[in-house]
Amino acid sequence: MTSNLIPPAFIFILGSLLIPFLKGKTKSIYMLLIPVVAFYILMSIPHGKIWVCEFWGYELIFGRIDKLSMIFGIIFILMAFLGILFALKVKDDLQNVSSIVYVGATLGVVFAGDFFSLYIFWEIMAVSSTFLILASRTEESKKAAFRYILVHIVGGLFLLAGIMIYYSKTGTLAFDKIGLNGIETYFILFGIALNAAAIPLHAWLPDAYPNGTPTSTVFLSAFTTKSAVYLLVRTFPGTELLIWVGAFMVFVPIFYAVLENDIRRVLAYSLLNQIGFMLVGIGIGTELALNGAISHAFCHILYKGLLFMAAGSVLQMTGKIKCTEIGGLYKTMPLTCLFCIVGAASISAFPLFSGFVSKSMVVTATVNENLVFVYLVLQFASAGVFHHAGIKVPFFTFFGHDSGIRAKDPSWNMVLAMGISAFLCVGIGVFPQPLYNLLPYTVDYIPYTGAHVVGQLQLLMFGALAFALLILSGFYPPEIRSINLDVDWSYRKLGKGAYIILDKGLNSLNKWSEIIVINTVKVLAAFCKDTAAKLALFISVNLWLIMGFSGKRLEIKKLRLYNDIMNGTLPIGLGAAISTIFILLIFLLT
Repeated sequence: MTSNLIPPAFIFILGSLLIPFLKGKTKSIYMLLIPVVAFYILMSIPHGKIWVCEFWGYELIFGRIDKLSMIFGIIFILMAFLGILFALKVKDDLQNVSSIVYVGATLGVVFAGDFFSLYIFWEIMAVSSTFLILASRTEESKKAAFRYILVHIVGGLFLLAGIMIYYSKTGTLAFDKIGLNGIETYFILFGIALNAAAIPLHAWLPDAYPNGTPTSTVFLSAFTTKSAVYLLVRTFPGTELLIWVGAFMVFVPIFYAVLENDIRRVLAYSLLNQIGFMLVGIGIGTELALNGAISHAFCHILYKGLLFMAAGSVLQMTGKIKCTEIGGLYKTMPLTCLFCIVGAASISAFPLFSGFVSKSMVVTATVNENLVFVYLVLQFASAGVFHHAGIKVPFFTFFGHDSGIRAKDPSWNMVLAMGISAFLCVGIGVFPQPLYNLLPYTVDYIPYTGAHVVGQLQLLMFGALAFALLILSGFYPPEIRSINLDVDWSYRKLGKGAYIILDKGLNSLNKWSEIIVINTVKVLAAFCKDTAAKLALFISVNLWLIMGFSGKRLEIKKLRLYNDIMNGTLPIGLGAAISTIFILLIFLLT
């Protein structure tokens, strides 16, 4: 099937090329129109495989349109619009172009129907998102970006290796559910799971995202991990390993988030926690669980983007982002405070907010499958995320101690972007059916039952009570000047050791190999320099001795022959004879 419309991915990628040449309001309007046009195209294309072409003998599918890819395409384009609106007054073309290309590459991944085009867009995502980290132009952001791209290159190589083995076994690059049934599938799972920041492959995320700019982090929070969630739903639904990875993932980041002092690092760890819920749903693999994972990804993009917008607004207006350096901002930043509270309520799954109507589907799926231990872990994680993202972030940012900072709400575009996001978080929580209608499987689930609402409120209220008691008693962990060790320690420290070993070992080997090779070449060059002359003289002198030449006459003939050879005037017959004798010698020796 073909279409005359340009794929949404190319609308973003090609559209980014014009951005540096535009100025002022024209640039702003143009950037906002890119997601609008892409959304129009997405709503206009039929379901099925479109934009199929041949390349080097491979069939590339740039448009696999079904309910699964459509719901992710819709939320990614919607978040792209909100992110562009939030960053509308940013005059840095590095950020503007990188963010647009990043969104386009993500859409390319979502609608790819073959592994070849998927891999190309996958790598474009890695490169473009790296520039969003570099955009801060600080020494720390450069180091974080360098580590970020190295990690994603490794993940990309695993994905590529898996794709190549998969193609050699199946003879096709088209993919859908593949499951774990061979070394190639484990390679593919590793490559995707790294982008999903699945523990223990997660440390790149809290290392890199907090080093972005106030606006670029909004884009970073929305696309890489959720595109990986999409691929896991597409390729590995029902993979039991993901249940346990997800259960571990909802649990561990809670403790890091409690210890962190940087608001954006707290949000980064809570992002990991939320993806854990999605992985559990994907691993269970039932229709209810998959619907829960997909809807939770949809809602998460909105409320996590909203929380990062609020944090970015505070950083933009105050220049500070640590819990101990800010506080009391509700007085002068009331709208930002309100929107942050909406995001916090959504991520905490309060009734009437978006997180409640999606997260509860995954929790219910664990009950239906009798996964008691996983259910208890998810309940503990729900209380934990309320503690650090639901209470800690808004409390220490806008309430808590009065820092004396009197910053105002940010510019109108940033406030509007947060307002739209907050409206959607509440709207989906109150009226979830439009979201449910987008899900790939028929939804037979009612979130607002007495048991669901009362149980969740009890859980959240006990979490709030625990937080209040810690604050009032003075036992809440104070800021401690320290480094929280995560698995990135392995490539931060051991990587340096490996570099030193390789530098001293391999480079020394290269040095000695170079000396040996160069000396050998010099000897061979000296030997081969006059080989033809020496060979001709050797043969000719022996013939002349047999013929009776000697003394001065022999010396004269030798001198003449040598001069003829060096001047290129050697008789043709003699050259042919020497060549023939040389070939015969080689033949006899072999």
